[in-house]
Amino acid sequence: MMLMNSFRQPKFWKTYFTPNRYSYDQIPDLTGKVAIVTGANTGIGYATTVGLAGQGAHVILACRSKERAMAAIERAKKEIKEKYPNAPKPRLEFLDLDLNDMRKCRDAAKSFLERGLPLHILICNSGIMVSPFELSADGIETQFAVNHMGHFVFTTTLLDRIKESQPSRIVIVSSIAHEGPVSGGIDFETLNDPSKSDNVSRYGRSKLANILFTKALARRMAGEHVHVNVLHPGYVSTELIRFAKDKFGFVQWVTNMIGVTPEMGALTQLYLATSPEVESQDIRGRYFIPIANELQPTAYAQDEELQEKLWKFSEELVREKIGA
Repeated sequence: MMLMNSFRQPKFWKTYFTPNRYSYDQIPDLTGKVAIVTGANTGIGYATTVGLAGQGAHVILACRSKERAMAAIERAKKEIKEKYPNAPKPRLEFLDLDLNDMRKCRDAAKSFLERGLPLHILICNSGIMVSPFELSADGIETQFAVNHMGHFVFTTTLLDRIKESQPSRIVIVSSIAHEGPVSGGIDFETLNDPSKSDNVSRYGRSKLANILFTKALARRMAGEHVHVNVLHPGYVSTELIRFAKDKFGFVQWVTNMIGVTPEMGALTQLYLATSPEVESQDIRGRYFIPIANELQPTAYAQDEELQEKLWKFSEELVREKIGA
């Protein structure tokens, strides 16, 4: 009963009353750092890429569309030249990543590893929101597949390289929508049953999984200089709302009223990826909201038993679908 009472006290309203604790001019020199940003060709992923590369980081844009990623690279080069006139020539590369297919996620990670580069920053930014019910290439409900399972496979395949490159950071983008998944948090037995949830609650479930994964991974990184954290970027005006607009006609109006720019929306993940505070204050396994403010997530998200249940379920699903 205590769990349910805590869960029923949403905290989304707090995201509108928090101070801005990080800005682009606070990002330190990142020369020599290698970063991967998933979904880097648009929205806050693109803004994050510009912020990292503008301070000297070598950024890998992990995206599904090579055409869109290469266009984003050319656009970013011009933007960096304008915003950071003293920056070195940007180092930006494309990595083919399809989060809807776990085997392709593993292949993408292995392709990066073959380049022989270190990996200091991994930002799991890409995602889909309130999309219609479908099954992924592996037969998994797509929001759970793309938002959680794809990143789970990609991250765990890269984990040894991340540890070798420490001090390093893993940043996972969740959402305040984690406050509203199906009852019980995650019912693993009914993930693929559309009658047990709707597009919105399935999105919330996938975003809850992001926080559960973060906390479970942070525990596994205890004793390492690998800081793993998770965030809600805010209500940002990006392509992510395209399915929501189809379902709820008022979404575009709300976005126009309160949605922030991708540049503002990217600042919390840039804080977790770059701020010296993360290491000096040993910030790990924690949840942040705009801009760079810590907030306690729901009781479901803090449930260590549920975190470990998700980890075990994810590992078993990987073995079942694509092998160990």
